Amino acid sequence: MGEIRIVEPVNLVIFMFSSHLDYWFDEIKPELIKHFGPIDYISKPLDFEKYTLYYNEEMGSGIFGRLISFERLIHPSMLSIIKVKTNEIEQRYAVDGNRRFNLDPGYMHHMQFVLATTKMWPHRIYIGHGIYAEPTLMYINGRWKDYDFTYPNYKEQVYKDELTNIRELYLEKRKNFLNNLSRSKKQRVRE
Repeated sequence: MGEIRIVEPVNLVIFMFSSHLDYWFDEIKPELIKHFGPIDYISKPLDFEKYTLYYNEEMGSGIFGRLISFERLIHPSMLSIIKVKTNEIEQRYAVDGNRRFNLDPGYMHHMQFVLATTKMWPHRIYIGHGIYAEPTLMYINGRWKDYDFTYPNYKEQVYKDELTNIRELYLEKRKNFLNNLSRSKKQRVRE
């Protein structure tokens, strides 16, 4: 029988995209910080429209995105609640039902990058609150590996490079967390 272990915390990452990316990011940044804590990494603008025109009717043309990393680590079970919150933020700024931006939350673990979605598909796992988790990339043998079903933008090296930057930040935070956990256990044993 396998031993149940403490689930490692993960790094919250939100991919925000819009045809007016910098404007909307500046508008909602305080709200993102209020709900999810300090931001510790913002990627360069990433072309999103080259992968799909699906959002153009709703948001307009010239859609770019940014990967945003948050300083505080989260428990992976929080992803569904975070997705519900980001959906609420999107709707609050919508005009006539059209979103001005999209917020796609996910998390970084040292072995994987996972996104949240409201849409069921055979490879997605239900995680509560009407939300599914999609394993998007795995980190193996020193590089990101995509799946057949990975969104096209996340198959591109420019996205993987930005995720590698976030992964490096996460590894340092993870190391600190595990060291603190170990010290805490030793302290309890002494008491």
